[in-house]
Amino acid sequence: MDLIIRNALIPTRPGGPVDIGIEAGRIAAIEAGLSADGPVLDVDGRLVTPGFVETHIHLDKSCILDRCASTRGDLAEAITETARAKKEFTPEDVYARGRRTIEKCILQGTTHMRTQLEVDPGIGLRGLEGVMQLVEDYRWAIDIEICVFPQEGLLNNPGTDELMVEALRRGARAVGAAPYTDSDPHGQIDRVFEMAREFDVDVDMHLDFGADPGALDLDYVCAQASRFGWGGRTAIGHVTKLAYVEPARLAEIAGRMRDSGVALTVLPSTDLFLMGRDRDHAQTRGVAHAHELLHHGVNCSLSTNNVLNPFTPFGDCSLLRMANLNANICHIGSVADMAECFAMVTTRSAQLMNIADYGLEIGKSADLAVIDGATPSAAVAELAPVLHAFKRGRRTLTRQPAQIHRPN
Repeated sequence: MDLIIRNALIPTRPGGPVDIGIEAGRIAAIEAGLSADGPVLDVDGRLVTPGFVETHIHLDKSCILDRCASTRGDLAEAITETARAKKEFTPEDVYARGRRTIEKCILQGTTHMRTQLEVDPGIGLRGLEGVMQLVEDYRWAIDIEICVFPQEGLLNNPGTDELMVEALRRGARAVGAAPYTDSDPHGQIDRVFEMAREFDVDVDMHLDFGADPGALDLDYVCAQASRFGWGGRTAIGHVTKLAYVEPARLAEIAGRMRDSGVALTVLPSTDLFLMGRDRDHAQTRGVAHAHELLHHGVNCSLSTNNVLNPFTPFGDCSLLRMANLNANICHIGSVADMAECFAMVTTRSAQLMNIADYGLEIGKSADLAVIDGATPSAAVAELAPVLHAFKRGRRTLTRQPAQIHRPN
């Protein structure tokens, strides 16, 4: 064996610690008292999990707080300030800032990522060029998939369509939308599904960001996903309007999403920061309750979204922190729902991205994280640190456990 991880706790295998044998970058054995030769890492009864999966993050516009104003803190200001700043982006600049963010993700045990990437006449393909180089240079630690989308509109922004098509030709593996910035929201959705079919890629849209649930583009997306057979390949992000619907209507919407195969990504940090700005007291949280949708059969993930920019002026890229924050916001206290918060940054996220070679099973790629905790629910509740991470069996991270120095 190339490596043996001994005394690992695996959530799906009750009954005590087991050993995990890794060979040629893959999980070769999982059993108690594994009899094999090779280097050993004894994790001493700690949790071992498949690596964390970041389903929705913006590498291209991360770490730009020093270039932007953030006084009102609302969505309109964030879009305006970022649009102004990105006109000066270069591929080298995008690479440098994206590198800083990717390395934070690696240090938090993330092994897979879908990054949202903006193209429009203001930025052209400079962001794509910088991120594509990051994809290649960090392949040793993390698999990165690019989702190209039009932040500032598509049908109302001439030249954007051609840039999205070119990005897909160059290797973007998902196509997104932000219909609330377009003069024709449903027209943008139609065009995005058309691109998805032409290039055979997944769809991942920013959707229904606001506090008025009277009309939801979600309904139209579900209908189009069903119409074109894109169930299981369509995800929607934010959907903060779901935080403002009554339980009976939420159940109806959940049934529509489940039946059409449309998944939801909640961005707790960004949604909490941007929502509630329309009130000066009794401010709302504006974060969709993903766990309620899970109870109705909808697949959901939790993700970071923005890092150190006007949309979210903080972030350490810890998906466990997102899971913990989501549990706090949504009043989650049960062990089962806490464990689902963990699943929404691991296995459910992998399902949303259709990652086939993922999981703690024999034959799968050894993309793993060792957490200083015993169970998924405890890891979320206690914000347990990630001590080790592996990509295709190669260790990419080591963090020493904290130590108390008691007096003699």
